[in-house]
Amino acid sequence: MLKSRMLQWTCAAAAAVALLGGCASVSAPVVANTPGCLDNIAVDRLLADYNARRPAANPPETMTMADAHCTRSKLQQRLAGQGRLVGYKAGLTNPAVQKRFNTDQPVWGALYTNMLLNSGATVDAAFGSRPLYEADMLVRVKSAAINEARTPAEVLAQVDQIIPFIELPDLMVEAPPKINGAVLSALNVGTRLGVRGAPLMVPQDAVGQARLLDQLRDMNVRLVDAQGTQLGGGKGSDVLGHPLNAVVWLAGALKAQGLSLRPGQVVSLGSFSALLPPKAGLNVTAHYDGVTGLQPVTVTFR
Repeated sequence: MLKSRMLQWTCAAAAAVALLGGCASVSAPVVANTPGCLDNIAVDRLLADYNARRPAANPPETMTMADAHCTRSKLQQRLAGQGRLVGYKAGLTNPAVQKRFNTDQPVWGALYTNMLLNSGATVDAAFGSRPLYEADMLVRVKSAAINEARTPAEVLAQVDQIIPFIELPDLMVEAPPKINGAVLSALNVGTRLGVRGAPLMVPQDAVGQARLLDQLRDMNVRLVDAQGTQLGGGKGSDVLGHPLNAVVWLAGALKAQGLSLRPGQVVSLGSFSALLPPKAGLNVTAHYDGVTGLQPVTVTFR
C-alpha cells in the first residue's frame, strides 16, 4: 500500500502524464534539488514571463548541468499543465549551433500539444520574447524498441514517419548571448512553437529503408522566402553526422533521467540551419532536396 501511494505521489508531482498511459510516460520526473537549481518562486516567475512573451531574467551562467536538470524538471512540470506531452526535442545537435552556446554537447527539452502547428500557419513575428526560426525535422516513434537503437539504421527501423518541420524557438531571456548549454537545458531548450508538414511514411522493406537512410544523411536542406531567395540551410550530415543519430543520443539522455520514448511520440532532430530572426511579412519554406517524396513545409510571419 505504501509503495502504491508513493508511486501515485510521484506521478502527481510530475504533473506531466501523457494519454499514452500511466506514470511511465511522465515528461518531467521529480529531480532532487541542487544548490544552483532555481527555486519554485523563480520558476513560477520564469513561466509567467514565458506565457506573457516578455524577457525573463537569465538563470546564472554558473549553473551546472545537474542544476539545469533540476530546473528543467520544475519548468516542464508547469508546462505540462498547459498541454499534453507529445514528444521531445534534441537541441544543439549541430556543431555550429553548439559553438554559439559555448558547449560541445546536445541538450533536450519536451514538446507539448499546444506547441505544434500545421504547415501554412500564420504566426506573429513576435511569437516569443526572443523569437527565432530554423529548419528542423521530426520523426514519429513506431516502437519502444527505439530506446535500444544504437545506429541510424536501427532508429529508422523503429519510426514510421519523417515529418518536415520548421521550429520556432524562443530564447526567452533578457540577455540571450549569456545563455550557455546548461542554461539552455534549464529553459527546456527554448521550446515555443513549430510548424509541421505532410509526413513521409518510412518504407517497410530493407532496400527502401537503406535508400532513405542515405538520403537523410546527404539531403540539402534549404530555407527560402516567397521569392525563392535562400535564407539559410545545411546538410543532413550537419546533425551529428546523420540526423537520426540525434535520436540515439536522445534515447540515452532520457534513460539517464528515468524516461523513454514511446510509440506515437515525435522527436525534433535539431538545426539544419542557423537560428534566424523572424520579420513581419516574411514567408519561409523549408525544402529537403534529395529525400524522395518529402514535401516542403511553410510558415508566414505577420
